[in-house]
Amino acid sequence: MKIKEVRTTFLELPFKVMPSLQAGFNRPRQILVVEIETESGLVGMGYQLYLREGFRTTAAAIAELITPRILGRDATEVEGIWRDIWRSTFADGRGGAPLLGLSIIDVALWDLVGQKAGMPLHRLWGNYRTKVPVYGSGCWRGMGGEGMAEKAKRFVSEGYKAIKMQVGHIWTDTQDVANVKMVRDAVGPEIDIMVDVNMAWTADKAILMGRKLEAYDIYWLEEPVIPDDFAGYARIADKLDLRVVGGESHFTRFDLKPFFENPNLPILQPDVVRGGLTDLRKTAAIADTWGMTIAPHLYPELMIHIAASIPNALILENMEFMDDLWVEWAAPVNGMITAPETPGHGLRFKPEILKDCAIQ
Repeated sequence: MKIKEVRTTFLELPFKVMPSLQAGFNRPRQILVVEIETESGLVGMGYQLYLREGFRTTAAAIAELITPRILGRDATEVEGIWRDIWRSTFADGRGGAPLLGLSIIDVALWDLVGQKAGMPLHRLWGNYRTKVPVYGSGCWRGMGGEGMAEKAKRFVSEGYKAIKMQVGHIWTDTQDVANVKMVRDAVGPEIDIMVDVNMAWTADKAILMGRKLEAYDIYWLEEPVIPDDFAGYARIADKLDLRVVGGESHFTRFDLKPFFENPNLPILQPDVVRGGLTDLRKTAAIADTWGMTIAPHLYPELMIHIAASIPNALILENMEFMDDLWVEWAAPVNGMITAPETPGHGLRFKPEILKDCAIQ
């Protein structure tokens, strides 16, 4: 299991459906793939999707800061490697490219460990359940109220019991409220509606808008303010009679520490690219101590292993960004994902994707 080689591949290809994340959003899918090969020939894979520039920057951090520190090490030293890379890059950024690089390496290492053990990760970590709810995400603000409502209805027709829509950034406050009402009218009272602000508001505005949105029985108000405004999060949560959630833009459990010290948020949304599988499992354990649940950000095909192995996983998110890229994956059925039984994380890109979509 000694690490012989670390390979990076850049993939660029069109989105299956162009996401209307913002007005005029028009760019290809860009995916960084990292393969770690051991001396025995076993290969583990990690990957990250980029919705903005940066995958070459992460690859540079891997090449310069990380690869020299792991070549020749045993791939089962996952915890030791995580700590070593984290400490060695501490001065150069406790977030950003070094941490993104560490995270993708961590995923590839766990894939290797699972393959070597002949077990899927959720069983290697101690299976808790095999089926996990998933919500349909991707009712993007750029679609407008009618477009978001139509996509929400499509999700419901496919068996999803919860959907997520967006507010802020491009609409007036009046239009945002009207859009939420439109989606609620479209899906009816039995479907949960998550509302994502994507850091568009101040705490004061989030309180004012949240009070208006409470009338439409939204399930949660997501990331209303910037990540560093912990006091703002606490004020919003204190003033509103609805769930306030966040965490996708925070790096590792250390960045999330104020949420644990003041558990105003009932649900955390850590992202695997900001700490890897190693740190996400620790985040989940700490959250469980405080009675908090976990709803990981994106990557449902990978997050199913986390969610199936912990007691406090609430729900997964499927934005359909990568559904068409895998040889095989645990695609949602009637709003549920069933954990796969293939060793490691079990994910492999279709050979034609790796061949035809690789760029220099």
